[in-house]
Amino acid sequence: MNKRTCLYERHTKLGALIQPFGGYEMPIQYTSIIEEHNAVRQHCGVFDVSHMGEIFVRGKDAERFVNHIFTNDVTNAPIHQIYYGMMLYPDGGTVDDVLVYKMSSQEFFIVINAANIDKDVDWINKNKEGFEVEIDHASERYGQLAIQGPEAEQVMCDVLGWDCKDLKFYTVKTEMNGEEEVIISRTGYTGEDGFEIYGSHAFIIDQWDKLMASKQCVPCGLGCRDTLRFEVGLPLYGDELSDTITPVMAGLSMFCKLDKPDFIGKEAIAKQKAEGPSKRLRGIELEGKAVPRNGYKVLKDGREVGEVTTGYRLISVEKSCAVALVDANLKLGDKVEVQIRKKTFPGTIVKKKFYEKHYKK
Repeated sequence: MNKRTCLYERHTKLGALIQPFGGYEMPIQYTSIIEEHNAVRQHCGVFDVSHMGEIFVRGKDAERFVNHIFTNDVTNAPIHQIYYGMMLYPDGGTVDDVLVYKMSSQEFFIVINAANIDKDVDWINKNKEGFEVEIDHASERYGQLAIQGPEAEQVMCDVLGWDCKDLKFYTVKTEMNGEEEVIISRTGYTGEDGFEIYGSHAFIIDQWDKLMASKQCVPCGLGCRDTLRFEVGLPLYGDELSDTITPVMAGLSMFCKLDKPDFIGKEAIAKQKAEGPSKRLRGIELEGKAVPRNGYKVLKDGREVGEVTTGYRLISVEKSCAVALVDANLKLGDKVEVQIRKKTFPGTIVKKKFYEKHYKK
């Protein structure tokens, strides 16, 4: 049976379309995906992302351990910095892509994907032998909101009372809400400026209610979360990353720091980077309005060369586009075809980023 977040009853009262995602009953949309998507691009939207998982790593060896299981390098970095990267299997396949918050040299906060929570926790615990660390799986205790869009900073300040003007992109701070310590980061998954707030279920419900009462931002479902992240080239685990899709294949090897001490999967990534992968993720822009979907075949001169991982009729730029895992020898500008049901539609290999990000640096 699927779980429910602390905001489930709020979603049903608002008439949200609820569907299973990552083991949870989640809101997919409230009004329409297009309306919610445009609200985030132009104003401000709020997402319930309480299905995401949270893990604290604490102890004398916390930094060394995180560096061992994580592809990015968290050493010699300022406290309150956030890092994107992956946890890998020894063969270079992706366990998960995660955010690591450096709370102190002996405390790290790791945010993991909902569908991977059990797998990730098992993986982390399996690899802690020989390190003096305590693993605190906090997913059941924490809820999470994502406030996203060009007006997000104003909403955080005016509606919720959190002054975030000095919070830089990909940094985190803690605040006290009465006796509870809450976590606020300038992060998101939309390509717009935004913040993510973590705290107890009661705290998250209170923040949601304030946001809804204010009418200064709209509730957004996971439907537009996917269209927003896709437009700006952000990967979704299970589509653009998986146990068979490595960071090199996904074009994310810049988050694998090969000059740091050994990390799980380092040897495989170094080898694949040196030799070049057989497949790579590429963008495809289609002619016309046909919409490609996950699993659709990509052809080159009638020969199958890969398949679509995600595809949409883009909302912000009104184009039909896809990201596909294709033969690595395909270059930008190459002509291909995508098979949609029984027809094929012409397209061109382009960059995976179809819309420019608007982060506040």
